[in-house]
Amino acid sequence: MQSPMQPPIQQAGPAPGYVGHARDPMAAPPHQAAPPRSGGRHARPGPAADKAQPAAAGGPGTRLPSGPRPGSFGAHAAVVMRPIREIPEAPPPELRFKRRTGLVKGVRELWKARELVRTLAERDLRARYKQAVLGFAWAILTPVMLMVVFTVVFQRVGDVSKIAQSHGAPYPLFSYVGLLGWTFFMASVTQGASAIVSNGPLLNKVYCPREVFPLSTIIVALFDMMIAAVVLVVLFGIYTKAPAETSYIAPLFLVIQIEVALGAALLLSASVVYFRDIRHMLPLLMQMGMFATPVAYGLDQITKEWLVPYVAANPLAAVIDGYRRTLLYGQQPDWQLTGVAALSASLMLLIGYKVFKKLETGIADVA
Repeated sequence: MQSPMQPPIQQAGPAPGYVGHARDPMAAPPHQAAPPRSGGRHARPGPAADKAQPAAAGGPGTRLPSGPRPGSFGAHAAVVMRPIREIPEAPPPELRFKRRTGLVKGVRELWKARELVRTLAERDLRARYKQAVLGFAWAILTPVMLMVVFTVVFQRVGDVSKIAQSHGAPYPLFSYVGLLGWTFFMASVTQGASAIVSNGPLLNKVYCPREVFPLSTIIVALFDMMIAAVVLVVLFGIYTKAPAETSYIAPLFLVIQIEVALGAALLLSASVVYFRDIRHMLPLLMQMGMFATPVAYGLDQITKEWLVPYVAANPLAAVIDGYRRTLLYGQQPDWQLTGVAALSASLMLLIGYKVFKKLETGIADVA
């Protein structure tokens, strides 16, 4: 029984900010006063509150740091929001073609990717001759058919065959030696020009120097040239004529020929990515180039005053003439023209490589 003089006993309720005996984490601490609310029951926060709301809510474009905010209370403290840096889809246009290139560094990277070059060349060879009835015979048919056409036409119309016979070489041998060098160059340029575009799905999957693609086409064209050289051996046997004693100099012209083809392939393969019209121009350029190069005729028919500028603009002229001198005539090559051709071929390779590396930064975005 409670005494009438004693005050009534009050039941102890939960402390402010507590549910039962557990503290409400969203309630303000007991030692801090709740922020005042102004404007009545249905008042909206001011502009300052609207600006601060996305940061507290963690909307898009923000990220949460790993730790709590300094000076906050517990794990439910407000955090600092930082904007996420956007990743550009492509390099800026003003920086796309200003890449610094180094020849030694580029050659070193290309040497590391030599296995990829071999794999690409093997893939192209298999794709070209797979399920083909004639197979590797297609590498022989092009120069052989052109040799037949040149023999029939120029022996009847022009005096080109007399020039070849004056050096003791039958005209079929004379023309076939020129066609070997020209078909190699034509195959290297036409296939190398589309090497980047045709390998577009592979560009974004494998990191490698982009020049491995036109380089693999050079290897394929060189392989076809070696197969076509078998016909040259057969022609030597048919005409009972042995290669000349100066044939050991012929590999020098092969090096110059590869330089010219690789420089043209690098330049055109990068240019075709940005200017697709070049692919439609190439067949016409190749036809014009065959008649502008001494394939069906000899270098003797060029005026002597124009020989040096002609060879500087078209190093293949000195290459084909060097093949004929060393393989058929048994003569030393014209070393002056050979030096001009070697210098021009090296310059073409350097320019083609520099242009290719400058355009390489945007190839994956455009191709």
